[in-house]
Amino acid sequence: MAFKKVVLGALLLTVLPVHGVTAQVTSGAIPPPDSLAEMSEADAVDLDTIRAGRFDNGKMWTFEYPPTDYLRETYAIEADAAWFERARLGALRIPGCSASFVSPNGLVMTNHHCAREFVVQVSEDGEDLLDNGFYATSLDEEREVTDFEADQLLEVFDVTSEVDAALEGITDPSARSDAREAVEEEIQERLSAERGGEEAGIEVETIELWNGARTSAYVFRRYENVKLVFAPELQIGFFGGDSDNFTYPRYALDFSFFRIYGDDGRPLETEHYFRWSEDGVEEGDVVFIVGNPGGSSRLQTVAELEFRRAVQDRALLDFLTSRLEALEDFREASPEDAEEEDVRNDIFSLENSLKASQGIWAGLFDPVLMARRADSERAFREALAADSALQAEYGGLLDRMADVQRRKAEMADLFGAFAVFGNPDFTAATILRGIWAIQMLNARAQGAPAEVLTELRARFDSVPDQPEELQIQLMEARFDDMAMHLGATNPSVSGILAGRTPEEAARAIVGASALADSAAAAAALDAGTVGISDPALELMRWFLPAFGEFQSRISPIGDEESDLAARLGQARFAVYGTSIPPDATFSLRIADGVVKSYDYNGTTAPTHTTFFGLYDHFYSYGADSPWTLPERWKNPPEGLDLGTPMNFISTNDIIGGNSGSPVLNQDLEIVGVVFDGNIESLPGEFIYVDTRNRSISVDARGILEALDDVYDADRIVMELTTGRLFETEDEADRARR
Repeated sequence: MAFKKVVLGALLLTVLPVHGVTAQVTSGAIPPPDSLAEMSEADAVDLDTIRAGRFDNGKMWTFEYPPTDYLRETYAIEADAAWFERARLGALRIPGCSASFVSPNGLVMTNHHCAREFVVQVSEDGEDLLDNGFYATSLDEEREVTDFEADQLLEVFDVTSEVDAALEGITDPSARSDAREAVEEEIQERLSAERGGEEAGIEVETIELWNGARTSAYVFRRYENVKLVFAPELQIGFFGGDSDNFTYPRYALDFSFFRIYGDDGRPLETEHYFRWSEDGVEEGDVVFIVGNPGGSSRLQTVAELEFRRAVQDRALLDFLTSRLEALEDFREASPEDAEEEDVRNDIFSLENSLKASQGIWAGLFDPVLMARRADSERAFREALAADSALQAEYGGLLDRMADVQRRKAEMADLFGAFAVFGNPDFTAATILRGIWAIQMLNARAQGAPAEVLTELRARFDSVPDQPEELQIQLMEARFDDMAMHLGATNPSVSGILAGRTPEEAARAIVGASALADSAAAAAALDAGTVGISDPALELMRWFLPAFGEFQSRISPIGDEESDLAARLGQARFAVYGTSIPPDATFSLRIADGVVKSYDYNGTTAPTHTTFFGLYDHFYSYGADSPWTLPERWKNPPEGLDLGTPMNFISTNDIIGGNSGSPVLNQDLEIVGVVFDGNIESLPGEFIYVDTRNRSISVDARGILEALDDVYDADRIVMELTTGRLFETEDEADRARR
């Protein structure tokens, strides 16, 4: 899975199953996916001889447990504490992505796809900056963005002993979860207060590693005064569109620049930043990616992976497919509303999520990959059995986890009916307001305290507005889910539909309910005119019994599963220590790799692509294809060197959240910015295989070439190469003469 926003997992209003969406178990074996190329070597090997690889759990190393000895032994690189500190302080975490400081003047580089929503945000009336691109030719023209947070990791503290002490003697899974949450919140508040708190820009998070076997407190400096500096046109930043997504060779300039400003209104003076490499990288060079991988499941058991294969990931594919269709239908029916709601970017994200999920699901059918995971689990069992103390403490956990998966499968129809329910992006606002309204009315009738009513009202008011047609499409999709998984004769389904089609029911409810619009909903609630006769509340009469059954059944199983995962994490840490990296947690990691080719589709992938290939694709596929070019690119300027490296691949271990991470040489100089992975890397969500997995990055040389010769962005070029801040383009032009 790679490096854009990925919609994964089940999001419920009050219950979050630990390991994601599930759905109906069909009778018989689910056929393996046929939409992706066959990736298994099972026909050529005896699966009984397959053994786990040393790095099946990947190379997403944490900064509190740096791989100093490993880097020395593997690459003869002496990475001391100062080296890791430079790598840590130059990196940033931004909404959903990663980034880095690339000048001493607060200049920040990330991917174009990480900047898309902000490009739309700063577009003024009559502008289409997403399609046409944006470049601030002066400091004054840089445009302020909102809801943008850039976190720089200042300090890390091991707080495992403090957390474990608070959990000692608590055996009930739910109580342990509550106790952990309480002690972690207390740690965060204490560390933040000691450093000046929010007023000083301090943000503290507790990060659970190895499913909670170790706990770290991360102290961040949060920057929120940010402006957009440069973003290329969508068509060059996302060249090839969904057709090229997760493929290689690639020809995309997926990069953008922001600038962080200080409290004085001037560009932030940044002591720690990554300088631009003059030479770039060639095949065989060692490179490092420093970023924030969002999530992986390499610590899941074989039983959990088999459940996903049979149930969970299939349900997720169904959900993503249906919601993508709903958004596309809305965009077709209401193009102006869709543009105002930025539905185009939502569609891009869903397409990305769908393709990523297809690749992960295909990997779960790969017998070689599953045999490697099974061998790893066999070795883990043997290690526990060989130590009487570990066996006494942790023996039987794997079997208990397998039993949890069996019990989850027994309620698979409910999982399928309510997959990802509660996510405001994919749940009709009328339904969400109906749930909070009915809870408020019940709470009032029962004489609930004022603070309870206030909290419920805040939740009601926080539901974002949606265009009517979009609500109808999303509500129809949910009714389809319920009918498919619960059956047409289910009381909830038959009560909701009342002889109507899902579309007819959705149109009737949204069209007549006072809760379809936030202003009308608030007024009706204040006036006391919302009653059971409102179609949204009538819907709750039928909807809540089925949803309530789901919550009441899954909640204790979810707590048990989470507790078992935590104890298995402790067991693995007891056996392997830090030699196996923890799963990704959207926290800062450093991943080593090598610029290296690989075999695919009967041929060999080049380590680098060039601008020659960009134009070959444009002329080969034509102007009406995903490989068309923006106007300024169709006739390349005379100075553009078409042989300049544009994209390149390496063996670094990355996953969603790494988008925008800097790619560095061993001197910690920028050689690129990562933006994707190849299709073969998608099973890397649960296993890393360096013969297949490749990170795809925009080459630093291609970035400079484009900035210089296509965009004439001398102000950025000079800042990247000299570190000097230029107020205007004219000033930079004069400095270059």
